[in-house]
Amino acid sequence: MITRLSLEDRDTVQQIWALQHMAYPLEAELIGFSEIPPLLDTFETLRECGETFYGYIDHDGELIGAIAVEPEPHQVTISRMMVHPGHFRKGIAGSLVRHVLDSYGEVPLFIVSTGTRNTPAVALYEKFGFVRDHAFEVAPGVELTEFHLRVHP
Repeated sequence: MITRLSLEDRDTVQQIWALQHMAYPLEAELIGFSEIPPLLDTFETLRECGETFYGYIDHDGELIGAIAVEPEPHQVTISRMMVHPGHFRKGIAGSLVRHVLDSYGEVPLFIVSTGTRNTPAVALYEKFGFVRDHAFEVAPGVELTEFHLRVHP
């Protein structure tokens, strides 16, 4: 089940923080960069980030996936995507992306960035029709690619 998560709830913030610290080290290893912003979050910086989070809750009530967005009138930026490593390749990330696309269906542009060498994430976004817009270096030898999905009403 996918539901909106409240950053006002301390337990929810703790669950998101814990999930980030399970999922993002694997991306850091894939792209060769340990200073991924979610890994630098504290409880307080996460709680105050201003992003809108949706969580994938399993049948036991455990948060096993989450996506965060920054919605604006003419675009939605997917700012975080995380899945518990014990639940990879079960369609959770795809379900979260589909939820965001459906929830913000009136918005004409979706944007997401990921490590260029993060082939699972690149494949996920391309599967949903995102196309590479541009790449940029965030540290020596570390490249991110920004993807866009334009939705025409």
